Amino acid sequence: MGSFFSSPAYLDENFILTAPEVAYSQELNKTLQMWEFRQIYSDGEPQAEYSGSIEDAAGVEGLAEKSLLSDGEEINDAEKFYNDFIKYVDNLFNTVAKSKDIHFSGVAQRVKELCDMTRENRRYLLRVMKSDPADSQNYNASHATKSAIIAIIIGSFIKLPPHRLIELGVAALLHEIGMIKLPPQTYMSNRALSPQERKLIMGHPILSYNILKGLDFPLVVSIAALEHHERENGSGYPQKLTGDKISLYAKIIAVACSYEALTSSRPHKDAKDGYTGMLDLLKNEGKQYDDTVVKALVFSFSIYPIGLYVLLSNGRKGQVVDVNPETPKFPRVQIFGELTPDGKNKVIDTSQAGIHIDRPLQKEEIV
Repeated sequence: MGSFFSSPAYLDENFILTAPEVAYSQELNKTLQMWEFRQIYSDGEPQAEYSGSIEDAAGVEGLAEKSLLSDGEEINDAEKFYNDFIKYVDNLFNTVAKSKDIHFSGVAQRVKELCDMTRENRRYLLRVMKSDPADSQNYNASHATKSAIIAIIIGSFIKLPPHRLIELGVAALLHEIGMIKLPPQTYMSNRALSPQERKLIMGHPILSYNILKGLDFPLVVSIAALEHHERENGSGYPQKLTGDKISLYAKIIAVACSYEALTSSRPHKDAKDGYTGMLDLLKNEGKQYDDTVVKALVFSFSIYPIGLYVLLSNGRKGQVVDVNPETPKFPRVQIFGELTPDGKNKVIDTSQAGIHIDRPLQKEEIV
């Protein structure tokens, strides 16, 4: 079996698995077998090496910025909402750090607004979220907000009722509030942590639980904060719970939090692109995550998540801007430098039969 296919390979008639530039590895093959996928499809031929090139990508970032700006009011509204929400969360954490009370009803109201914004303007909110660098000054607030948005999208996909979606959003927003009790160098350092520092980090879910329980937050919210680092196979912490012993909110937050961490920069690591982060979670090595929740993430974001810069099969470049509602495994892509006759940005539905995504653009191809 060759390492590359000359054309994209698919799991079925809709779901793209790998592009010509991406190796079909033995590890990926084992993952497919683990998920009980017994065959794949491709119009291409397996080959030992990839051969091909793309046009010079200079100027792509400029086109992307113009496209973002030309979306106008929707992007501006999403950006204002997102930045205001980050400030709200930062103030929330500072209030708790000063040993002052916060109240579930107030947080729930703001999370309801986040749910509404996510439902109505998800594709714009995710594009704004992707551009947030999350520096050391607002790491906790940024991680909390992004994790909450991702969790809400997952919860919406599995059709949680509104009141449970709000509870999930509150839990995701505050799941790591215990981190404010730790020295920042323990979670923002680019050096190896000492055994004592690792012990502190592994204790933060307990701190989060105690804080929320002490503030009379609902037990389901406090429990979700306590269990969000538990893993299906019992490898998590602090209680090493397995499978059905882990609450649903914690299972969702575990996936949302992990995807956010994979795709965000930290002092000790670079961010992975959304496609690579999605594949990492889809592999679900060691069965750490609930399969239903992982699939909900993949189907609601697509394997090429919103905000990702991509190279299309026709050689054009663009940005994923939405999941296609009819074929959610093939996202909608905005083409850079192309407009419709009425002057709007050109957006296409990718498909197996038509134009499809070949691969994500690398950072050096964008800048």
